[in-house]
Amino acid sequence: MIPDERRRGELRRVYAAAIEAVHGESVLRACSALEGGVWRFQRDRRCAAIDLPRPMGASAGRAGTAGRLRVIGAGKAAASLARGVERSLAGWLDDGLVVVKHGHRESLERIQLLEGGHPLPDAASVRAAQHLLGFVGQPRAEDRFLVLLTGGASSVLAAPAPGLTLEDKIGVTGLLLAAGAPIDQINIVRRHLSSIKGGQLARRLLPAQFLAIAISDVPDDDPAVIGSGPTLADPSSYADSLSVIRRHGCEPGLPPRVARHLAAGVAGRLPETPKPGSLPGADQSFVVIATLDDALGAAAAAAQALGWSVESLGRCLHGNAHDRAREFAGRLLALRHSRPAGSAPHLLLAGGEPTLEVRGAGLGGRNQEFALVLARELSGSVGVTVLVAGTDGTDGPTPHAGGYADGASWQRAALGGVDPAAGLADNDSSRVLGAAGDLFDTGPTGTNVADLVFGVVG
Repeated sequence: MIPDERRRGELRRVYAAAIEAVHGESVLRACSALEGGVWRFQRDRRCAAIDLPRPMGASAGRAGTAGRLRVIGAGKAAASLARGVERSLAGWLDDGLVVVKHGHRESLERIQLLEGGHPLPDAASVRAAQHLLGFVGQPRAEDRFLVLLTGGASSVLAAPAPGLTLEDKIGVTGLLLAAGAPIDQINIVRRHLSSIKGGQLARRLLPAQFLAIAISDVPDDDPAVIGSGPTLADPSSYADSLSVIRRHGCEPGLPPRVARHLAAGVAGRLPETPKPGSLPGADQSFVVIATLDDALGAAAAAAQALGWSVESLGRCLHGNAHDRAREFAGRLLALRHSRPAGSAPHLLLAGGEPTLEVRGAGLGGRNQEFALVLARELSGSVGVTVLVAGTDGTDGPTPHAGGYADGASWQRAALGGVDPAAGLADNDSSRVLGAAGDLFDTGPTGTNVADLVFGVVG
């Protein structure tokens, strides 16, 4: 009944390698180079560049344009990216302001740091958005902005559209999250309830030039979905937003002001978000410097360095979390029965962001619940250990990154005085895993590229 601590330690090393490969500051500094007055990025086939203003106090003969270099940003890993900017552009940077999830602070020198709520926005999210828009002010054509975006930006930076309140936005987001709506669809709705998302921040930055630098936690790394696309033209409409809400059965619970707002937008009585072609150059002013694929590749390499064989399923974790957990457990059990005795450990690796339907009143997150479903499915098996964790170091509204599961987890929880089946039914995965000694804690990691699942057999 005792967990295999040696195997867990090895899985922690594999997880750590994945995180290091996508860490905000590390990746930004590794893939950028300052050449004269131009800051260039090159990461695999992803590249971008921006002309910088002259360094502070430099003479007119120095490289770079006139104007200010300013940083703005939002998301769980925005502070990590901001620190990378400070260290890469020391002497060039004028000022900055970024917003992170509560508790995800890092030490910054020239860039101001604020906090907001996640996964639901809070009053601090609204104040942060107001501060950020005030900081942007009235940009000049000679100014340059670096816009740092990572997962969580949509929540920590909340600017309700005129006529809407924070409570309205919380109500809609909560409905969609509880219904298991995927992030790309949730962000379609968010863009049409906001004064900053869906290209509306870009309108405020013009006529200055800007470059958005992002870490992706979304399917297909679609820039329009990362942080709800504040610097990019929005191809979706009010009608698309209403369609998402209806598809997930959320229309009956809509706050009245939201229902009226969307109806007015569909009827053409409210202006749409900026559409493709209306923001010159914005589509070319975006670079993604770290993705889930980078983390998966680093994890595979770390496991092979341990002498393990590796099978990567890639970005397969989408859709219902319980379904994906049962499928993953089935693969592990099949491997357990088919591999010869004494063979090297084999790692089954997968990533993504499954959705979780919340029907109970317990405390947990999709990674912890994924691990708890695995614990049920693997109950009684020998020689299988799994780690499920978010790359940001937090899972849902909890401080935990995720959890472990093995063939004795279900029984350990019961011996710890908790009914695991009742806990699972109540979405109380955090309490159940805690009783089993299976919680996984890291603290904020400085990145966010969705979730990882590591299952080792042997």
